[in-house]
Amino acid sequence: MPVVFNKNIDDDTILAVWKIEETEEQLMSGLQLKQHELDVISSLNNGKRLLHWLSTRVLLRTMLNTSEYIDCRMDEHGKPYLPNLGYHISLSHSYDYASVIVGKKKKVGVDIELIKHKIKSIRNKFLSDSELSQKQIGDNTNGLYVCWCAKEAIYKWHGRKGLEFKRDIHIKPFKLKDEGSLNALVDLPEGTQELTVHYFKTNDGYMLGYVVA
Repeated sequence: MPVVFNKNIDDDTILAVWKIEETEEQLMSGLQLKQHELDVISSLNNGKRLLHWLSTRVLLRTMLNTSEYIDCRMDEHGKPYLPNLGYHISLSHSYDYASVIVGKKKKVGVDIELIKHKIKSIRNKFLSDSELSQKQIGDNTNGLYVCWCAKEAIYKWHGRKGLEFKRDIHIKPFKLKDEGSLNALVDLPEGTQELTVHYFKTNDGYMLGYVVA
């Protein structure tokens, strides 16, 4: 289980990424599974979905550095949480990678995606005309993925259904780099909030974005 990226974002927040090279059996051997988790596993069938589910749980266990059972559940909005620990967590996976962010005090969100040119065909679904008019976004595949990962990370940070990428999350102009940050205005039920999203591109063609607030 090679952890390819591990960062202490602050004193209370950790982000990690690993490349999934294990089999289902190897991943399962690293977990203590109870019946409700075995029920989830049986519903996923074999393949990438199961590998993704298992790998995020093993990575979480590795990050928390414990041999104790970790109960990771999903709430009614689909947001993962740890009922026995109270930490804030967010999980993401794409093809051969899994990512987990853990925050002891602040809410968190993370998204990792394999960069593909086909994102251009759906850009109008998650970006407004004003966002697409930004030169670093419009026809730039990397820019589009930065925006997608940023909005997905914000959605997971919020952790409630009803937030829409195009309508409610607005990317402010930013300078596109292989590693950088951007600000976004988020229209929440309690009012508009500005968030900073950090992002980076990996050497093998993935984009990752995360938010801590």
